[in-house]
Amino acid sequence: MKAKVYVTPKKSIADPQGNAIGRALNKIGYDKVEDVRIGKLIEIELGQITKEEAEVQLKEMCEKLLANTVIEQYSFEIE
Repeated sequence: MKAKVYVTPKKSIADPQGNAIGRALNKIGYDKVEDVRIGKLIEIELGQITKEEAEVQLKEMCEKLLANTVIEQYSFEIE
């Protein structure tokens, strides 16, 4: 079983890298871009477990290691 975990800064946290990319996109002609948030994608191969077990384990992984939940939010999808 494969999972994708998405980690991004919370909306209330400044994202200087996203701001820089947003300004650069505006400068090269993409003037409709209003906001850019930079995050990370983590792909995890979980092996032979049920979807319910995968959800529990992924939540634990995110809370314990993959995301700094003080400043980041996460979501995941299981394929």
